[in-house]
Amino acid sequence: MIACFSLILMCQLAGEILVRAARVPVPGPVLGFMLLFGVLLLRDRVGPLARGPLAPGRIEGTAKGFLAHMSLLFVPAGVGVVQKLDLIAAHGVAIVAVLAGSVILTMLATVLTFLVVGRVVAPEGDRQ
Repeated sequence: MIACFSLILMCQLAGEILVRAARVPVPGPVLGFMLLFGVLLLRDRVGPLARGPLAPGRIEGTAKGFLAHMSLLFVPAGVGVVQKLDLIAAHGVAIVAVLAGSVILTMLATVLTFLVVGRVVAPEGDRQ
């Protein structure tokens, strides 16, 4: 599990390094995730790579273990919210309005994206 976790962190570190070196406007962990995805695809195509932490199921098992305990990562955020209760009390209405507006905009953007993609990928006879 330590080797698998190290591989995941090395991919994240490589993503951070690439983002900072190339000054790409993408978060480093996102690029690291894409690197890890590429490594896993390469592992499935090239048999000799499927050893050690890249053995089938090892990285996947480690990732599932971390996802099962991901809720622990929200504890510091909750503590931060409790520490700033005075700000929340002073600007609570504005915070709720911004959150509600962003949720609505996100949902509208998602619906529009699905509609556009649905029209693009729909078979020729099914297009409206």
